[in-house]
Amino acid sequence: MIEFYLDTVDLEQISRFNHCLPLKGITTNPTILAKAGIGINRLLPEITSLLGGHTRVHIQVVSDSVEGMVLEAQKLHALSYDIVVKVPATEIGLAAIRQIKRDAIPVLATAIYSAEQGFLAAACGADYLAPYVNRMDVLGIDGVAVVSDLQDLVECNQFDSVLLPASFKNSQQVLRVLKLGVGAITLPVNVVEGLVSPGIVHPAVEQFNQDWQTVFGSQKSYES
Repeated sequence: MIEFYLDTVDLEQISRFNHCLPLKGITTNPTILAKAGIGINRLLPEITSLLGGHTRVHIQVVSDSVEGMVLEAQKLHALSYDIVVKVPATEIGLAAIRQIKRDAIPVLATAIYSAEQGFLAAACGADYLAPYVNRMDVLGIDGVAVVSDLQDLVECNQFDSVLLPASFKNSQQVLRVLKLGVGAITLPVNVVEGLVSPGIVHPAVEQFNQDWQTVFGSQKSYES
C-alpha cells in the first residue's frame, strides 16, 4: 500500500487530515521547520501524540560536509522515533548516503531534479527518492516524466528504493504521479484540501440534502 505523508509541521492540519487519510507520517525540511519556528525535539513528541507510535518522520540534515551529515544522521537515528534521514542528492550528499547506509540508517535522497540524479542515489542505497515535481515544472522540466523515468530505472535495476515524489501544486500532478505506481507521496496542505474537498462536490451534496428534507424533513435515513 502506498505511504501517504503530509509535507507540513502544522499540528492542526495534521490532526485534521489524520481523521480522513491513512497517514504514515510527515515530511519536513529546514525551511518548513524554520518558518514554523519549531525544532525536532519539540516536534517529535507532539507528532507522535497526534499520529501514534507508528508515525514516520522524515528529517533533513543541515550539515554541509560528509562527516557532518553522517554524524547528524547517527544522532537522529539514536532518537527513540521512526526517523528517516533526508540527505540532498548532491556529490557530498551521495558520499554521505553511502556511509550512512553502512550503519543501516533509513535515508531519503532529497532535492532530486533528474532521473539520473535519482538513479545514482538509489545505487548508493537510498531507501526513498524524492523528486521535486512542481519545482521541475517551474524550471521547464517535465516533473512527472522524470518521476516516470526514475521509476523505470529503479524497477529495471531491481533497486529497493521507494519513490516519494514531493513538491506539488495541483491535483493533476498528483494524479499523474499516482498512476505511475510510486510507493509513497508527500503532499502540502493546500493540495490535500483540493483532493478531499473539490469545489464541485459541495453543490451536489447540498442538493441531496435539500431534496431529502423537502420530503422527509429532519428524519434520518433509518427513520424514513
